[in-house]
Amino acid sequence: MSKRPANEERAAAERLLARAAEQERAGDWAAAAGTLRTVLGQWPALADTWYNLGRMQRRCGEPEAALASYARALELGLDGPEEAHLNRGVIYADDLQCAELAETELQRALALNPNYLPAWLNLANLHEDRGEREAARLAYERALALQPDHPETLARLTNASIIDRADDPLISRLRAALASTGTEWTQRAELGFALGRALDAVGEYAEAWRAYRTANSASRMSALAAGARYDRAAYARHVDALIAAFPAAAATQAPGESTPGRLQSQSVAPSPSPQPIFICGMFRSGSTLVEQILAAHPQVRRGGELPLLPAIVQEHFQPYPQACRSLDAARISVAATAYLQGIKRIHPGAQYITDKRPDNFHHIGLIKTMLPQTRIVHTRRNALDNALSIWFLHLDHAMAYATDLGDITHHIREYQRLMRHWHTVYSQDLIDVDYESLVRSPETEVRRLLDALELPWEPACLEFYRQRSLVKTASVWQVREPLHRRSLGRWQNYATELEPWRQALTEAPV
Repeated sequence: MSKRPANEERAAAERLLARAAEQERAGDWAAAAGTLRTVLGQWPALADTWYNLGRMQRRCGEPEAALASYARALELGLDGPEEAHLNRGVIYADDLQCAELAETELQRALALNPNYLPAWLNLANLHEDRGEREAARLAYERALALQPDHPETLARLTNASIIDRADDPLISRLRAALASTGTEWTQRAELGFALGRALDAVGEYAEAWRAYRTANSASRMSALAAGARYDRAAYARHVDALIAAFPAAAATQAPGESTPGRLQSQSVAPSPSPQPIFICGMFRSGSTLVEQILAAHPQVRRGGELPLLPAIVQEHFQPYPQACRSLDAARISVAATAYLQGIKRIHPGAQYITDKRPDNFHHIGLIKTMLPQTRIVHTRRNALDNALSIWFLHLDHAMAYATDLGDITHHIREYQRLMRHWHTVYSQDLIDVDYESLVRSPETEVRRLLDALELPWEPACLEFYRQRSLVKTASVWQVREPLHRRSLGRWQNYATELEPWRQALTEAPV
């Protein structure tokens, strides 16, 4: 058979690449990756295709494969190689928690292009995650020198800085930037939240409240434009469905009985190795602090906010949670094995690994079904302080409730209702850690937590702030210092403004 002309081969490759692009637009990343592999099987010297395969592999949860694809793209002379080094750096930092390798890749990107703003921003963020405040500030300043009117960089520089006086130049820069930003909602939100934080830090509470109100309004407009809104009735129905899927009666029922909500699972889950320690609760309730305390223990590895459980819910238990009302042992065992293999991939050889996704409180019933021996740490905090802390933070659109104090109040009330149910069903396996008790009596509470997890006492847990591990939450700076009481009762600085929600937030604790 004669070889096809080059132009015919080119047309065939372009058809496959167009198909891969369409699959990516449709969100079918696995299919897109498969199509790109088909292309490379016939034309293996296409550097851009290796690069695109790396992007799809990371989205499919295959970070090591993505690293290899980016490396191949670089070997083949990829145009704009700094982008591949940047993406490799992000994988090392976010997926594999290898800070040193992440920094190496980012420095390579900057060596190739010293004016590459995304690399400076990611390098600054990496320094933040490692608790290196001055290095982070210098990197943000370098980024601002490249693009002085970049709102995100100015906001992040402010958040990485210690603001201790009302005439700090950063406050003036934020005000000026807000005045000239116009109606680009995301930028106004970034700047407004940073200004609110700075003003709160220097005790200018009335002006801080106004800045936060403006920031949340802008964030809400941005969320609405993206199609994200909080539906109170829908969320309440979701909590109803979770309670119905995991009823209290199931906890005392004999194995093999069949009633609505009974999950035939308790004897089939594999023995965990490494053993997970789930940490969950409302956002801003102290979960990062608790994880850092546990990660200071020599037997515990820090996992961070793992995507494993939500991915398993999406793959195995749809529609969720209705599908959980009737499950067979084999299905549960497959899901449990997938989870355990996932954490083992992240930290092979670990004895315990933390999984600190706050919103996993929705999945406590499923966790106990998949891994019945697992104990779950539940962090909780004064609801007024908790609500205020959420409202003061620029959260992802997926948390659409966070921009409105009425929605935050509703969400907290529903969370409290669900947690009361979980305590009824799994009272022996939930370990409550109160933020207020922890900061007032740290040794007493840490000893109680370690005892509940059957871990030996470790003094280093009280010096958690000395760790240089990556922390990728809004609490990045708080967990780099010893425990303090500055956040206790913070809501009282805004008591007048919070009055419309005060009763609802205090009358139904967990």
